[in-house]
Amino acid sequence: MNPHALFRASALSAAIAGIVQPGTTVAQPGALEEVIVTATRRAESVQDIPINITALSADMIERERLTNLAEVSRRVPGMTVVDQGARGGDILTVRGLNVDSLNASEVLGNSGGDTVATYVGEIPLYIDLKLNDMERVEVLIGPQGTLYGAGTLGGAVRFIPRKPDPEALALELRGELYDLSQSSDLGTEGGLTINIPLLDDRLAMRASVDFTDDPGFIDYNFLVRRPGISLPQPDFGDPDAVRNNLRRQADANTEETLSGRVALRYRGEQIDGTLTYYYQNMDVGARQINHREAFGTGRYEAAHRYLEPNERENQLLALELVADLGFAELTSATGVSRYEEQGQRDQTDLLLNFEYGYEEFPAFAAFTREDAEEDRLNQELRLVSTSEGPLTWIAGLFYNKSELDALSREFTPGFDQFAVDNFGGVQLRPDALEYIEITANSLTEKAVFGEIGYQITDAWQVTLGARYFEYESDIGTGFDLPLLNTVFFGAPPDLIDPILQSNSVEDDGSLFKFNTSYHFTDDIMAFFTISEGYRIGGLNSVPECPDPLPPGVQNVCALPDEVLIEPDKTVNYELGLHSQFGEHILFNASLFYIDWDDIQVADVTANGGLPIIGNGNSARSMGVEMAGQWLLTDRITLMGSYAYTDAELAEDAPGLVDGEDALDGDRLAGTPEHQGSLALNYAIPLADGSEVELDWSMTATGDILTKVGNRNNGETLPGYALHNVSASWYKDAWTLTVYADNVFDKYAETSVRQDSSFIRQVGDVDLRRYYKNVNRPRQTGLRLVYRF
Repeated sequence: MNPHALFRASALSAAIAGIVQPGTTVAQPGALEEVIVTATRRAESVQDIPINITALSADMIERERLTNLAEVSRRVPGMTVVDQGARGGDILTVRGLNVDSLNASEVLGNSGGDTVATYVGEIPLYIDLKLNDMERVEVLIGPQGTLYGAGTLGGAVRFIPRKPDPEALALELRGELYDLSQSSDLGTEGGLTINIPLLDDRLAMRASVDFTDDPGFIDYNFLVRRPGISLPQPDFGDPDAVRNNLRRQADANTEETLSGRVALRYRGEQIDGTLTYYYQNMDVGARQINHREAFGTGRYEAAHRYLEPNERENQLLALELVADLGFAELTSATGVSRYEEQGQRDQTDLLLNFEYGYEEFPAFAAFTREDAEEDRLNQELRLVSTSEGPLTWIAGLFYNKSELDALSREFTPGFDQFAVDNFGGVQLRPDALEYIEITANSLTEKAVFGEIGYQITDAWQVTLGARYFEYESDIGTGFDLPLLNTVFFGAPPDLIDPILQSNSVEDDGSLFKFNTSYHFTDDIMAFFTISEGYRIGGLNSVPECPDPLPPGVQNVCALPDEVLIEPDKTVNYELGLHSQFGEHILFNASLFYIDWDDIQVADVTANGGLPIIGNGNSARSMGVEMAGQWLLTDRITLMGSYAYTDAELAEDAPGLVDGEDALDGDRLAGTPEHQGSLALNYAIPLADGSEVELDWSMTATGDILTKVGNRNNGETLPGYALHNVSASWYKDAWTLTVYADNVFDKYAETSVRQDSSFIRQVGDVDLRRYYKNVNRPRQTGLRLVYRF
């Protein structure tokens, strides 16, 4: 039988809250499947779990060609990812819990904004993992603090990879060729997965590797030829001046990603253990932006003076052990991970905006190079009761240790010579190093957690949960201004002498959960939940200002009240419904209300404009999320989802929006009020035993604000809808798919950096600090898969 034939019976290619097929299913032809997930730490049917969850199956991921979190989020009602392309980090938001103004995401590092936790298997780790050889992706909507811990203010995302199978030899080869409407070259993807049984149906190995070579579609047409010599803004009416000073890089935002994993699994009668090594290296050439308003570029054209490559490498070694103790199941999850990043970005406009005199140098063009390394150790021990009876329980311990080392260096080529010639400088600085910052950050987190459930009757259950946590953060920072010290104060030309400082903070707290559900019938269940989520505090990784501040010099530091970051917390009240009508219709829905206090807010230091995190006041979010599925015939399936989110400040917030006050009732930034999806699948059996499946899907998002209440030059980015179509032919072990994503080639602006007040001149130089991120243009392609 066609391995995809049963899929049409229940789940099309759109993610539906609580009703999309996961890795383990039970199906009858022409009927809806029972969906099994493990989000509650037990294997249960989605329709029986009293929480709001979306599960994206392996079939759905393949059919919709989902490759990253931004694409996943469009199919999850209530979840938003601010799409800044592969060069920028993903800002994950659930139910509107974001007060930060939209901006470039350099400060995210190896995180997604820390309001939504991400897990690779059982290991808490942020990575925008390529979705190859996945069993499923589970998205838990709403705070999940008791079972999932830090960073679950809004929810959690779980990547569940396929495990080695000791009973089956399997091989999958996959390849893809595609064209982007705004690119001059073709893109390719290729990969393989192999599963090998090794010992008596007990031991197996599984390995997969994939490579993506994306051609890019953003042109960088204003790159300086010789930094510090070429004019970044020549006379554009003189073709010779333009040609002599500037060069062009077409399709600069290329992406080359190598991802893979190898796993060894032992499955005994009482122990199931899997050792897995994950690897992903993503090398991106430039940003996915334009400077239409700031510099008059085209839709797919950037005006930065330097290319802005970024390379991120993630490695994870994970050991997951599950032991049957008779009365309970013991799970041990151990993760050792390493993250490395190297990047470059155009820093010209930040320095020009300070008006320190850089604008006097006609060839002024600055860039920053950044390096970061992060090492983590995670350990969780968890007992889950398995005995019969009305009482169930979960108890666990959690430990997390992370070490971060970061280096940021800012270069101003040629400015030393200009300063000697014009500003009274005394000597040159050959390396052009204008600023350097060194950071060493250590975080230790410990927690104990548990849940107790009681089945009062066959239809009614109650669950209580709690988590106690404590953490300690130690940070050391140092900075120096080598060019200033060398050129104006006569320091040695190669001297780097950072001012080193250290600080530490520790805190603890507790979280609680109440959940109850009632089955009116076998197919209709309602639930009510009160749950809490939190995000740990810490210290900003910027140097603290001396007291008093030196007058008349360039100070780059944090004031005493800019150093500490307090934890913030959410409380969620939710009423939900899971229902099935006959064998052909499912409908799930949730109503929610969230209080959010002591909000962590993106900010900058008063001295030097360094990015930091501060604490704001409070906000609230309320709304509805719903999803439905209708099996129109044995061959035709219709699915849809809709979310409405009303997120706003709950009290006045002085200075919240880049120094301007925000008021009670101001709408929060970065999240649409309306979000929805529709999908249709039609399966056509052919006379030769093969099958053709036709798919159409549409995802729509409403408008978003770039700043809270659109204060202080905020703006509204219009909503948009994207349509995808595909036709797949299944013949024995072969699958051939022809597709078009964003088939109408819709152009949309998805994010911004800064605001329109930065469209101005400093001296005779046009600032280019304001830009907009754009969505991916139409992609048409051919994909071939062979399974053995």
